[in-house]
Amino acid sequence: HPAPIHPATLTPEDAWGFTFWDRGQCAEIIAGLRSEGIFTPPSLGGSIEFPGPAGGPNWGSVAVDQAKQILYVNQMRLPSVVQLIPRAEYDAVAASGKWVYPNELYPMLGTPYAVRRGPLLSPLGSPCNPPPWGTLSAIDLQSGKTLWESTLGTTRDQAPFPMWLALGAPNLGGSIATAGGLVFIGATTDKFLRGFDARTGEEIWSERLPYTANATPISYRLRPDGKQFVVVASGGHGWSEPGDAVLAFALP
Repeated sequence: HPAPIHPATLTPEDAWGFTFWDRGQCAEIIAGLRSEGIFTPPSLGGSIEFPGPAGGPNWGSVAVDQAKQILYVNQMRLPSVVQLIPRAEYDAVAASGKWVYPNELYPMLGTPYAVRRGPLLSPLGSPCNPPPWGTLSAIDLQSGKTLWESTLGTTRDQAPFPMWLALGAPNLGGSIATAGGLVFIGATTDKFLRGFDARTGEEIWSERLPYTANATPISYRLRPDGKQFVVVASGGHGWSEPGDAVLAFALP
Protein backbone atom coordinates (compact mmCIF):
# COMPACT_ATOMS: atom_id res chain seq x y z
CA HIS A 1 0.00 0.00 0.00
CA PRO A 2 0.53 1.54 -2.44
CA ALA A 3 1.46 -1.07 -5.02
CA PRO A 4 4.93 -0.72 -6.59
CA ILE A 5 5.02 2.15 -9.07
CA HIS A 6 8.35 1.22 -10.71
CA PRO A 7 8.84 -1.72 -13.10
CA ALA A 8 10.38 -4.67 -11.22
CA THR A 9 12.06 -6.52 -14.09
CA LEU A 10 13.88 -5.85 -17.33
CA THR A 11 14.02 -8.59 -19.97
CA PRO A 12 15.27 -8.72 -23.57
CA GLU A 13 11.64 -8.41 -24.67
CA ASP A 14 11.48 -5.05 -22.88
CA ALA A 15 14.43 -3.62 -24.84
CA TRP A 16 13.85 -0.25 -26.47
CA GLY A 17 15.64 1.75 -29.13
CA PHE A 18 15.23 4.62 -31.55
CA THR A 19 15.82 2.14 -34.39
CA PHE A 20 15.46 -1.58 -34.97
CA TRP A 21 19.26 -1.85 -34.78
CA ASP A 22 19.84 -0.27 -31.39
CA ARG A 23 16.80 -2.05 -29.95
CA GLY A 24 18.38 -5.33 -31.04
CA GLN A 25 21.69 -4.31 -29.49
CA CYS A 26 19.94 -3.54 -26.20
CA ALA A 27 18.15 -6.89 -26.26
CA GLU A 28 21.50 -8.66 -26.68
CA ILE A 29 23.08 -6.68 -23.83
CA ILE A 30 20.18 -7.43 -21.48
CA ALA A 31 20.19 -11.13 -22.43
CA GLY A 32 23.88 -11.36 -21.48
CA LEU A 33 23.37 -9.96 -17.98
CA ARG A 34 22.07 -11.54 -14.79
CA SER A 35 18.58 -10.22 -14.08
CA GLU A 36 16.47 -11.70 -11.28
CA GLY A 37 14.54 -8.70 -10.01
CA ILE A 38 15.42 -5.92 -7.59
CA PHE A 39 17.60 -8.07 -5.31
CA THR A 40 19.90 -9.43 -8.03
CA PRO A 41 23.45 -9.37 -6.58
CA PRO A 42 26.51 -8.13 -8.47
CA SER A 43 28.27 -10.77 -10.56
CA LEU A 44 31.44 -11.28 -12.56
CA GLY A 45 29.45 -11.28 -15.79
CA GLY A 46 27.41 -8.23 -14.83
CA SER A 47 23.97 -7.86 -13.25
CA ILE A 48 21.07 -5.53 -13.96
CA GLU A 49 20.12 -3.15 -11.15
CA PHE A 50 16.59 -1.85 -11.78
CA PRO A 51 15.63 0.52 -10.26
CA GLY A 52 19.16 1.88 -10.56
CA PRO A 53 21.18 3.17 -7.60
CA ALA A 54 19.59 6.63 -7.78
CA GLY A 55 16.01 5.34 -7.92
CA GLY A 56 13.08 5.06 -8.54
CA PRO A 57 12.24 7.72 -5.99
CA ASN A 58 15.36 9.57 -4.93
CA TRP A 59 16.76 12.47 -2.96
CA GLY A 60 14.39 15.36 -2.46
CA SER A 61 11.79 12.87 -1.24
CA VAL A 62 8.07 13.37 -1.81
CA ALA A 63 5.49 16.16 -1.47
CA VAL A 64 2.22 15.60 0.38
CA ASP A 65 -1.05 17.49 0.20
CA GLN A 66 -2.19 16.88 3.78
CA ALA A 67 -5.73 18.18 3.20
CA LYS A 68 -6.41 15.90 0.23
CA GLN A 69 -4.13 13.06 1.42
CA ILE A 70 -2.30 12.86 -1.89
CA LEU A 71 1.40 12.11 -2.26
CA TYR A 72 3.45 13.36 -5.23
CA VAL A 73 6.62 11.51 -6.14
CA ASN A 74 9.06 11.76 -9.03
CA GLN A 75 11.01 8.78 -10.30
CA MET A 76 13.99 8.02 -12.46
CA ARG A 77 13.66 4.93 -14.64
CA LEU A 78 17.22 4.15 -15.64
CA PRO A 79 18.73 0.68 -15.14
CA SER A 80 22.36 0.13 -14.24
CA VAL A 81 24.86 -2.66 -14.79
CA VAL A 82 26.77 -3.79 -11.70
CA GLN A 83 29.85 -5.96 -12.23
CA LEU A 84 32.53 -7.42 -9.99
CA ILE A 85 36.08 -6.90 -11.25
CA PRO A 86 39.41 -8.23 -9.89
CA ARG A 87 41.21 -5.83 -7.56
CA ALA A 88 44.19 -5.55 -9.92
CA GLU A 89 41.90 -4.32 -12.68
CA TYR A 90 40.36 -1.84 -10.28
CA ASP A 91 43.78 -0.51 -9.28
CA ALA A 92 44.69 0.10 -12.92
CA VAL A 93 41.41 1.84 -13.77
CA ALA A 94 41.41 3.94 -10.59
CA ALA A 95 44.97 5.09 -11.24
CA SER A 96 44.05 6.21 -14.75
CA GLY A 97 41.51 8.73 -13.47
CA LYS A 98 39.30 8.04 -16.50
CA TRP A 99 36.33 6.57 -14.66
CA VAL A 100 33.93 9.47 -14.17
CA TYR A 101 30.30 9.96 -13.17
CA PRO A 102 27.76 8.56 -13.95
CA ASN A 103 30.05 5.53 -14.08
CA GLU A 104 31.08 4.46 -10.59
CA LEU A 105 33.95 2.36 -9.28
CA TYR A 106 34.39 1.16 -5.70
CA PRO A 107 36.77 -1.20 -3.89
CA MET A 108 35.12 -3.96 -1.84
CA LEU A 109 37.23 -3.99 1.30
CA GLY A 110 38.15 -7.43 2.60
CA THR A 111 37.60 -9.09 -0.78
CA PRO A 112 39.72 -9.57 -3.93
CA TYR A 113 37.13 -7.61 -5.93
CA ALA A 114 35.89 -4.15 -6.70
CA VAL A 115 32.52 -3.23 -8.16
CA ARG A 116 31.85 -1.01 -11.12
CA ARG A 117 28.45 0.38 -11.94
CA GLY A 118 27.08 2.46 -14.76
CA PRO A 119 23.88 3.15 -16.70
CA LEU A 120 22.58 0.51 -19.11
CA LEU A 121 22.66 2.41 -22.40
CA SER A 122 22.36 1.54 -26.07
CA PRO A 123 25.22 2.18 -28.53
CA LEU A 124 23.39 5.42 -29.40
CA GLY A 125 23.53 6.56 -25.77
CA SER A 126 19.85 6.19 -24.83
CA PRO A 127 18.57 3.96 -21.99
CA CYS A 128 17.83 0.40 -23.04
CA ASN A 129 14.51 0.32 -21.17
CA PRO A 130 11.26 1.76 -22.54
CA PRO A 131 10.42 5.40 -21.80
CA PRO A 132 9.31 7.39 -19.92
CA TRP A 133 12.72 7.68 -18.26
CA GLY A 134 11.38 10.18 -15.76
CA THR A 135 7.92 10.41 -14.21
CA LEU A 136 5.88 12.40 -11.71
CA SER A 137 3.01 10.54 -10.05
CA ALA A 138 0.16 11.29 -7.67
CA ILE A 139 -0.77 8.60 -5.13
CA ASP A 140 -3.97 8.56 -3.08
CA LEU A 141 -2.78 7.78 0.45
CA GLN A 142 -6.20 6.47 1.49
CA SER A 143 -6.71 3.94 -1.31
CA GLY A 144 -3.09 3.49 -2.43
CA LYS A 145 -4.15 4.01 -6.05
CA THR A 146 -2.09 5.93 -8.58
CA LEU A 147 -4.27 8.89 -9.59
CA TRP A 148 -2.05 9.92 -12.48
CA GLU A 149 1.44 9.48 -13.88
CA SER A 150 3.00 12.17 -16.07
CA THR A 151 6.18 12.19 -18.11
CA LEU A 152 8.81 14.39 -16.45
CA GLY A 153 11.49 15.96 -18.61
CA THR A 154 12.79 15.75 -22.15
CA THR A 155 15.98 14.69 -23.90
CA ARG A 156 17.02 18.33 -24.34
CA ASP A 157 20.51 19.12 -22.99
CA GLN A 158 21.41 15.45 -23.36
CA ALA A 159 20.71 15.04 -27.08
CA PRO A 160 21.34 17.41 -30.01
CA PHE A 161 18.54 19.34 -31.69
CA PRO A 162 16.14 18.23 -33.16
CA MET A 163 16.19 15.15 -30.91
CA TRP A 164 14.51 17.01 -28.05
CA LEU A 165 11.82 14.47 -27.30
CA ALA A 166 9.29 14.29 -24.48
CA LEU A 167 10.43 10.85 -23.35
CA GLY A 168 11.10 11.75 -19.71
CA ALA A 169 14.52 12.41 -18.24
CA PRO A 170 16.65 11.13 -15.39
CA ASN A 171 15.91 13.36 -12.42
CA LEU A 172 17.27 14.03 -8.95
CA GLY A 173 15.40 16.45 -6.71
CA GLY A 174 12.02 16.78 -5.05
CA SER A 175 8.75 18.57 -5.68
CA ILE A 176 6.59 20.99 -3.73
CA ALA A 177 2.77 20.95 -3.67
CA THR A 178 0.93 24.22 -3.07
CA ALA A 179 -2.51 24.85 -1.57
CA GLY A 180 -3.51 26.40 -4.88
CA GLY A 181 -3.40 23.02 -6.62
CA LEU A 182 0.02 23.12 -8.28
CA VAL A 183 3.10 20.89 -8.07
CA PHE A 184 6.46 22.50 -8.90
CA ILE A 185 9.60 20.52 -9.68
CA GLY A 186 12.99 20.96 -11.35
CA ALA A 187 15.17 17.85 -10.90
CA THR A 188 15.56 16.84 -14.57
CA THR A 189 18.64 16.71 -16.78
CA ASP A 190 17.07 19.37 -18.96
CA LYS A 191 17.25 22.90 -17.54
CA PHE A 192 13.64 23.57 -16.62
CA LEU A 193 11.43 24.27 -13.64
CA ARG A 194 7.94 22.91 -14.28
CA GLY A 195 4.49 23.36 -12.83
CA PHE A 196 1.87 20.59 -12.96
CA ASP A 197 -1.84 20.63 -12.28
CA ALA A 198 -2.08 18.68 -9.00
CA ARG A 199 -5.50 17.32 -9.96
CA THR A 200 -4.81 16.05 -13.48
CA GLY A 201 -1.01 15.82 -13.83
CA GLU A 202 -1.03 18.14 -16.84
CA GLU A 203 2.16 20.17 -17.28
CA ILE A 204 0.83 23.73 -17.39
CA TRP A 205 3.98 25.84 -17.04
CA SER A 206 7.74 25.63 -17.54
CA GLU A 207 10.63 28.03 -17.43
CA ARG A 208 14.12 27.60 -18.85
CA LEU A 209 16.88 27.83 -16.20
CA PRO A 210 20.58 28.66 -16.53
CA TYR A 211 21.55 25.33 -14.91
CA THR A 212 19.69 22.21 -13.84
CA ALA A 213 17.71 22.61 -10.63
CA ASN A 214 18.32 19.53 -8.51
CA ALA A 215 17.19 21.16 -5.28
CA THR A 216 13.60 20.97 -4.02
CA PRO A 217 11.77 24.28 -4.65
CA ILE A 218 10.35 26.34 -1.78
CA SER A 219 7.36 28.65 -1.66
CA TYR A 220 6.77 31.70 0.55
CA ARG A 221 5.09 35.06 0.91
CA LEU A 222 6.22 37.99 3.04
CA ARG A 223 2.81 38.79 4.53
CA PRO A 224 -0.61 37.09 4.62
CA ASP A 225 -1.98 39.25 1.79
CA GLY A 226 1.27 39.32 -0.17
CA LYS A 227 2.23 37.75 -3.46
CA GLN A 228 3.32 34.11 -3.36
CA PHE A 229 6.73 33.16 -4.74
CA VAL A 230 8.33 29.88 -5.78
CA VAL A 231 12.12 29.79 -5.46
CA VAL A 232 14.61 27.16 -6.61
CA ALA A 233 18.38 26.81 -6.40
CA SER A 234 19.78 26.14 -9.86
CA GLY A 235 23.28 24.80 -9.37
CA GLY A 236 23.80 22.01 -11.84
CA HIS A 237 24.83 18.44 -11.15
CA GLY A 238 27.40 15.82 -12.07
CA TRP A 239 25.51 15.17 -15.28
CA SER A 240 25.29 18.83 -16.28
CA GLU A 241 27.16 22.10 -16.25
CA PRO A 242 27.74 23.38 -12.68
CA GLY A 243 26.56 26.85 -11.79
CA ASP A 244 25.34 29.11 -9.03
CA ALA A 245 21.90 30.71 -9.37
CA VAL A 246 18.79 31.19 -7.26
CA LEU A 247 15.61 32.03 -9.17
CA ALA A 248 12.29 33.32 -7.82
CA PHE A 249 8.98 33.26 -9.70
CA ALA A 250 5.82 35.09 -8.65
CA LEU A 251 2.49 33.31 -8.82
CA PRO A 252 -0.32 35.38 -10.42
